[in-house]
Parts: sequence; C-alpha cells; structure tokens
Amino acid sequence: MKDRIKCGVLGAGWWATFAHIPALLSHPRAELLAIQTNDLDRARKVAADFGVPHSFTSAAELLSIDELQAVVVSSSPHLHYQEAAAALRLGKHVLIEKPMTLTTNQARHLVELADERNLQFLISCPWHYTSHAPVAQHLIREGRLGKLRMISVLMTNPIDHLLRGESSIPTHGTPYMHPDIGTYSDPKIAGGGQIYAQVCHVAAYLTFLTSVGVGEVFARFHNDDASLDIYDALNLRMQDDTIVTIASTGATSTNRRTYEIRIFGTKGMLYLDLWRGTMEFISTAGEQQVYPDLVPEDIYPHQAPAINLIDSILDSSCNRSPAALGVAAMEVIESACISARTGQNVLIPSLVEQRA
Repeated sequence: MKDRIKCGVLGAGWWATFAHIPALLSHPRAELLAIQTNDLDRARKVAADFGVPHSFTSAAELLSIDELQAVVVSSSPHLHYQEAAAALRLGKHVLIEKPMTLTTNQARHLVELADERNLQFLISCPWHYTSHAPVAQHLIREGRLGKLRMISVLMTNPIDHLLRGESSIPTHGTPYMHPDIGTYSDPKIAGGGQIYAQVCHVAAYLTFLTSVGVGEVFARFHNDDASLDIYDALNLRMQDDTIVTIASTGATSTNRRTYEIRIFGTKGMLYLDLWRGTMEFISTAGEQQVYPDLVPEDIYPHQAPAINLIDSILDSSCNRSPAALGVAAMEVIESACISARTGQNVLIPSLVEQRA
C-alpha cells in the first residue's frame, strides 16, 4: 500500500466522532494516529472505541507527534485560532471547523500562515461537496444567469435549544456523544448565536458559488430573551453590487429544516433547496432545467470535508473548500455583529483596515 497521510483530530467531541473520525478511518490513504479532548477518561474511551492508537488531553501533545502530517481542528470555536495556528506553524495541513475563528483578523492570519508554508487549509462546509454545488458554480461563473443582481436566502435549523443552553441533544444523525452545553450557548466559547453557528454556512456558500466577496453588511438580531442571537436578518451588498438578503433562525420545527437560495441574474434564475436536495434553472426566456434530486444521504455529506483534506494533500487541485471561504464568512459574521450592535451599515474594507 502507498504511504498513508498521518492525521490527528483536535477536539474529539460530538461532530468529530460523528463525521471527521469515521471519515479519516474510512479513507484508504489516511492513518489516524491520535485524537485529543480535554477530559482524560473521554479521550481514552474515544481512542479505544474507534481504534485510534493515541489519545491526549492537550493540543500540544498531539501536535508534538513527529510524523503527523495533517490535523482536523474540531474543538470549540474559541480554540480554533490558537490550535490551527500552532498546527500550521509546525507545517501540518489543516481542516478547520466552522465558525473558522472568532474574528476576521484571526481568520486572515491563519490563511497567511498556510500560504507562507504552502499547506492545504480547508474550511469544513459539507454543502460545498454536494453534486449540485459545482453545477451551480458553473452556471453562475460561466454566465448562464447573466450578471447577478439579487440573492435571497432563508436558512433554518432547529438548534435554538443549543443556543439557549437548554439541552445538548444533537441535531444531525445518531450521535456517539452529545456536545458540551457551553459550546453553543456561552458567548466566550461560541462567539455568538445563530450568526456564528449557522449563518457562517450561508456566508461561505455565497462566495463559494459566486467567487465574489461581500462589500457591506447591515444586520438586525433578535435574541428572544436568550443571551445570544436566535433570529438574524441581514442585508448585504456583494463586491460586484449584487444585493443579498439572509434570514436565519435556530427556532424552527425539528421536522422542518429550510435552506432555500434564490439567485436572480439578467439572463436567468437559479433555485436551490439544499435541505431537500433540489435545484432548478430558469432562463428569462422561459427555458427550464430541473436537475435530479439528491438522494437523502448526499444532501449533507458530513464526511466529505475530512475526506477532501486527504485528497487535497495528495493533489492540491482537489481542494473544494479552501479556508479563504472561511475568511469571507468571518467578514460577514463580524460585520453583522457590529451592525446589529451599532445600528449602522458596515463596510467590510473599512473593517479590515481598522483591524489591520
């Protein structure tokens, strides 16, 4: 067998044990050497249950493994920056969970570290890996829609119990373990509520589809008596002057997730419903193309990011979710938080200059 990429996972909690660890164990060119979580008994149990040779309670211990080549950073958001920076400085390829960091500057610095060392650096956004995603990219970037003028997004996911700290019941799949309660509800750990936990997906996906960044943000949040935001409404202007509306909440039925994206251009419209796996293109002349619906297991390919980490190390052209998309998301998130706090429109270039 060809040499395998030797990997480690920082933050072996709910999502890592559900998605990243099984993905790495299944990849024929990956070898999972070690996992880390801050509780010793839990670390040992995870390692034993998944057949991983080493378990640690600190990131430094895991990163000190000489032969380690790649790291998944799946810890709590407030730890993402310091752990990813340590891994990148040591020359490790990195997949980082969303939200990428707590600030735009932190995200930008991590990308700079990766670029300086010619390392693969990915943001974990499973919707970038559906079969509809590259087709939608192609339609937009090849001009089938003409010039983009307006995008409307409605994104819901039933996580308000996590954001409020009321329970730790996971929202996706059959979990090996539950997330720690403060991971989503403590602002010092999570950064924010719905804006950090879910709008991060939307913000990254906008640039993923269009290759255009966001220029300005106006936002309003409603906490509904919680410590963190539960309902978010954003108005954006992209750098190409496309206007965007985003409405997102974690307060929705467990039976009804919504992720609808409507893209309007001068030559046509693109309609995506990501939670239902549907996509349709309609030209302004009336031409209609309905794409095959995704099968249920392909709607949210949760193992794809870790698999793509290994594939990207073997062939850099395979990287389908570069961490620069995480920077684009952090620009929107941080700007939205400032806008909601001040009531002002926030220009992202000004934000970057102020924090440089």
